[in-house]
Amino acid sequence: MMENVRAVDIIIPTYRPDKKVVELVRTLLSQSYPVGNIYIIDTKSGVFPQELYHLSENVHIKHIEPKEFDHGGTRHLGAKLSNAEILVYMTQDAIPKDEFLIAYLLEAFQEEDVAAAYARQLPLEDCHLLEKITRDFNYPEQSRFKSKEDLSTLGIKTYFCSNVCAAYRRSVYDELGGFEKKTIFNEDMIMAARMIQKGYRIYYAAKAQVSHSHNYSGIQQFHRNFDLAVSQADHPEIFDDVPSEGEGLRLVKTTLLYLLRKKEFTSIPEFIYKTGCKYLGYQLGKHYKQLPKGIIMRCTMNPRYWQ
Repeated sequence: MMENVRAVDIIIPTYRPDKKVVELVRTLLSQSYPVGNIYIIDTKSGVFPQELYHLSENVHIKHIEPKEFDHGGTRHLGAKLSNAEILVYMTQDAIPKDEFLIAYLLEAFQEEDVAAAYARQLPLEDCHLLEKITRDFNYPEQSRFKSKEDLSTLGIKTYFCSNVCAAYRRSVYDELGGFEKKTIFNEDMIMAARMIQKGYRIYYAAKAQVSHSHNYSGIQQFHRNFDLAVSQADHPEIFDDVPSEGEGLRLVKTTLLYLLRKKEFTSIPEFIYKTGCKYLGYQLGKHYKQLPKGIIMRCTMNPRYWQ
């Protein structure tokens, strides 16, 4: 498999890493398709498991100051440390389901026009019902390629990609200048959009699976959607022609129908509340340039970005 790929490196930004990161790295070191190097770029917090220094000589750790962290810039720093042909990005809270994660991600790269592939995210055991429905909506059981031709039917979903676990062809990554060096959020989707606009394809690899979910509160959803909308407002060349409201409405309909069908009536008030938080955060973020700095700082989940 993947005879044309000589090296695969993994890049993991961390902040206050715990034992779960140690488990993640150990799982990556035992993949059926061997990885070359694992680069951990840690934002200093005073918390760092010493075990990570001793797991393998192929694990490289770089510490950065909090003021240096950026969603795109920090990940691009990882790319500069690597010489691999395939760059795999992961977050510290995603755990591979099995030893075939990397192999399944790489299958699509046998097609020369595939520039990136991303994994399926499975809900954790403690995942709340509403979050589980969202996971199933965004990460279905069927794999698929996505290209320019899908924009008319998939809309903004065409550009969807997640650095929770995603692989990028290095040559295309470099061709497009790498991740945005300063971005509040959404660096993965911005890169995927540029790849598709250049005529490349993105692959959703449903067999490549990681366990990853969050039980966000309504306020947390508000902050996330605010930053998401800011990232879209900052890149009108990508997002203006493919508005995301339609995809959000489809998720709302899917979730509400599921709750009604399963007679989960007690979850409906929570769903309405969280949907309102998401919508309000998104609308404020979309028009952030018209807001006072003080309001922005109350809405964002990344205050350092604005400093």
